[in-house]
Amino acid sequence: MKMNSAIVLFSGGIDSTTALYWAKREFSKILALTFLYGQKHSIEVEMAKIITEKEGIEQRIINVDLSQIGGSSLTDRGIEIEDIKLEELGERIPSTYVPFRNGIFLSLATALAEVVDSDSIVTGFHSLDSPNYPDTSREFVDSMERAINSGTRAGRLGRKISILSPLIGMKKEEIIRFGLELGADYSYSISCYRGEEVPCMRCPACRIRDSAWKSLGIEDHLIKRLKKEGKWHGF
Repeated sequence: MKMNSAIVLFSGGIDSTTALYWAKREFSKILALTFLYGQKHSIEVEMAKIITEKEGIEQRIINVDLSQIGGSSLTDRGIEIEDIKLEELGERIPSTYVPFRNGIFLSLATALAEVVDSDSIVTGFHSLDSPNYPDTSREFVDSMERAINSGTRAGRLGRKISILSPLIGMKKEEIIRFGLELGADYSYSISCYRGEEVPCMRCPACRIRDSAWKSLGIEDHLIKRLKKEGKWHGF
């Protein structure tokens, strides 16, 4: 039996696309929530629209310009996006960390959940084999869920809002494999931080994605589509 309704934090990347397909299987009704937050790679929002339209899923786009805060190479035009090899990721927090981004997104998703009477927020957060972002951990998710249910009308009335992160213990390769089992199509899923449809293959997001597909022995759906459209010439 499917659960009632969920809001899915949907950037259009590999992780959130997998989470979207998972939510589609698990819930009777889902709403994809996408943020235009001043990110350099805003093309992901355009591609996210294509994915939701193809899947017949309602999408809401909220504009919250985090470039006004800055502090991240994803939102600050004065900070360059680093070319980092996988073995160089380490434990440091990379320049692509957007200060408290997921906390902000979860707060806005909670406000929307109260308005549309949704009892779950689904995320694609995961912390294995990925940049060391502090706002993707299980501890962070559990803390945000407690805060949400202590500071909302829904919580006061005993209607708990749950944050569900089904991918949190998976590696990227496992996430893609899980998505393929769910029937996910990653052809329009954008990961590259540099803001082009054709991936740069140098930024951390591109390197992690490429490594995962190669580990699976499957051609990336995005690359396959770009080749078909004559946009991919290799690196």
